[in-house]
Amino acid sequence: MQLQFTREELLQSHEYARPNVLGTKTMHGGFDKSGKYVPPRIKGRSKAIANWTQALRERGGDLLAADSSLLSGSRCPNVEQQCLLIREGMSRVFWNTLTITGKIEGRGRMLATMPLPDLQSYIVEDISSMAIGHLDKGLMFAHGIDEGGEPEKQIGGHDVMWFVARDLALGESAWPDVEPPERISRPDTGERKMPQIAPEIEAFLAFLMNLLLIEFRAENGFAATQQTLRAKGLFADRREEAELAAEIVERIREDEKIHVESLCLYLGELRELNLSTIAGGTVKGSTLIDPYWSDLVSWATGGQSLLAARQVYEGILEQIKDMPGHDRVRQEFDALMDEGVLEAAIA
Repeated sequence: MQLQFTREELLQSHEYARPNVLGTKTMHGGFDKSGKYVPPRIKGRSKAIANWTQALRERGGDLLAADSSLLSGSRCPNVEQQCLLIREGMSRVFWNTLTITGKIEGRGRMLATMPLPDLQSYIVEDISSMAIGHLDKGLMFAHGIDEGGEPEKQIGGHDVMWFVARDLALGESAWPDVEPPERISRPDTGERKMPQIAPEIEAFLAFLMNLLLIEFRAENGFAATQQTLRAKGLFADRREEAELAAEIVERIREDEKIHVESLCLYLGELRELNLSTIAGGTVKGSTLIDPYWSDLVSWATGGQSLLAARQVYEGILEQIKDMPGHDRVRQEFDALMDEGVLEAAIA
């Protein structure tokens, strides 16, 4: 079973019957002879991920046990609320959502160029035949350009795909531009959570776990976006365009599957390994990863998620109050609210 791969193998794409082009925009990936969408750079990556996963399980380990259902809590606006706003002519909230999503995806291109720590120098076992031994051999690069594309080649990634989907459903430049928040991961308080190991390795482990959580949050958001795009009675004058927009989101979701699987594999491998400590000893990876992951999930699913939803709600209220019939719209909007959002207190 092959466990070591070259950069070229990990970045190899399938042969496409036709490229992924919409209008004047060329995006990554393509279609096979049957018309099925095929993500970019998965010919070698898929094989590698499958082989490394099998090897990990043969060693007694497994992928990190986690999926997007961890974050299936309250959100604002939910699908029903989003549909209400669009029916009432207030599509700006949906426009902002798609714009911010595209820009956040574009930020992900930094994964292609970010400096990576020399993991082998901190890990007792040989990692040359593991996924984490290939992070700097194409894996992180592929993840990054999946998100942010290859602008130097005029090939769009998920960022461009989101903007194309937005413009199909709502019309180009339907609303003013909007910027995403500075950060979408848990704020760094500066407190060491894994003081046994070198700070740069702690930071990298935390980065991988935060990235996985972001992927899960995105998956839930992408599903909600598709439900909105496909809702009966919406986008009546752009029905075909909205359906195509939902299909573009489906292509993005197909691309993202390997990102989630890869991150769960990296963390699964790291849980089974022994890392060098600052004191000169070793510590099992699971001793570091498990409590951090548990704490991170608790943060994301506890009061923080309700506060975030409440903050979005307050912003939407500012827009609703300028609408005709705003009292009625607000009452209907509130009646559709997920549990706990109205009760969440903003400090």
